[in-house]
Amino acid sequence: GPFFKPQSPQRHALTDGKATLLVTGRVLARDCKPMANALLDFWHADEKGEYDNQGFRYRGHQFTDAEGRYRLETIVPAEYPGRARHIHVKVQPPGGRVLTTQLYFPNQQRNEADGLFRPELLMQMKTRSVGAFDFVVG
Repeated sequence: GPFFKPQSPQRHALTDGKATLLVTGRVLARDCKPMANALLDFWHADEKGEYDNQGFRYRGHQFTDAEGRYRLETIVPAEYPGRARHIHVKVQPPGGRVLTTQLYFPNQQRNEADGLFRPELLMQMKTRSVGAFDFVVG
């Protein structure tokens, strides 16, 4: 995806300060079994719609637990020209292929105009600051 930067720090919280968005979910195999130790590498724009290409602000990777669960603490990224709000992610099960995709926020005006938007990539938002998404890979 655009603006990917390898060797991000391993962490669950991408913010230096207070997280305003919590995203949780699981990585599952096609048979719905949880995938332990799957790699998730997240990155997104800041509150101004800009990416940190010098450092690792709003970038980080983590591994799923034994039940395939992940937990991401961050902020809601801003829109930028031509794009709806989104979070980039690379998901890789142990020894498997990398899935590069994006997560989107529901009920955003820009979703339909974003050429990369897909309804199946919408997070399920429990509140404005708590969302969930399960990845199916393999």
